[in-house]
Amino acid sequence: MARKKNSSDQSRSQAANTPIAGTYEGEYSVIELEADSYTTDGWLISINGVPSSHIVLGQPQALEFEYMRWIATGARAFIDAHQDASKLRITHLGGGACTMARYFADVYPQSRNTVVELDAELARLSREWFDIPRAPRVKIRVDDARMVAESFTPASRDVIIRDVFAGAVTPQNFTTVEFFEHCHRGLAPGGLYVANCGDHSDLRGAKSELAGMMEVFEHVAVIADPPMLKGRRYGNIILMGSDTEFFSSNSTEASAITRELLGGGVPAQYKDESWVRKFASGAQARHDGVSTLQMPSDTPQHPAETPEHSNTQP
Repeated sequence: MARKKNSSDQSRSQAANTPIAGTYEGEYSVIELEADSYTTDGWLISINGVPSSHIVLGQPQALEFEYMRWIATGARAFIDAHQDASKLRITHLGGGACTMARYFADVYPQSRNTVVELDAELARLSREWFDIPRAPRVKIRVDDARMVAESFTPASRDVIIRDVFAGAVTPQNFTTVEFFEHCHRGLAPGGLYVANCGDHSDLRGAKSELAGMMEVFEHVAVIADPPMLKGRRYGNIILMGSDTEFFSSNSTEASAITRELLGGGVPAQYKDESWVRKFASGAQARHDGVSTLQMPSDTPQHPAETPEHSNTQP
């Protein structure tokens, strides 16, 4: 039987999570930790100058980045409708400070979250700084996320969340048909793939990814704010794929998703498969081994991940 924490155990646990603002050398990056002046016990983690994660100590369900709220809204609606929360296996490709894994471990206490993070020092510091649940609720695996995806055991996870960035750009080998095939194979039948796509106003990247996803998954959907969907600015668009059908835009479930999305600091919209297929019509899927020339407009000039209260919106 697991030992119940007594008061001294709790005190030691809280004392262990003592973030100290500063700049730290990671294994592959420069890690900056700064206190969030807007949020009590809030901390912002930047990687090589790009905001990467936000944590509020003691509040695992506090998500300051709007795109993370969108992921949470879309994934929760799907999980609650189609999956067994008591046996939920979630893999996070790209970990940062484990914000999303910490969130899902709290929302679904019986879930098992595996975070794949390339930088061992970032993984170590995140454990030291923040109240991240221990394995098996949140396990951090230090490894290359693409290589891990290639090694997935078939049907070994229920949800895969991709949030991999090099600077403000997702590396191309996480946007190809072959990568989606690895993820599809790793998912249990009807499982959910979710990706955070940071893109410019021309939306070429998102359309290309969706074209590739539609070659692999039977169904697709997206979440983003209206200016982004209309190609008026750069920012984040959440891509979802599954062999389970997503909610149609006129369904009760879609209406509930939309209400929640509209309540955020950056109101967003849920778009169903019919809309997505028109949106991505004519786009070319990417493939491994075929380089794509990246034009300056492909790279956001400001980080895609920005807290809601920041003066700089994505």
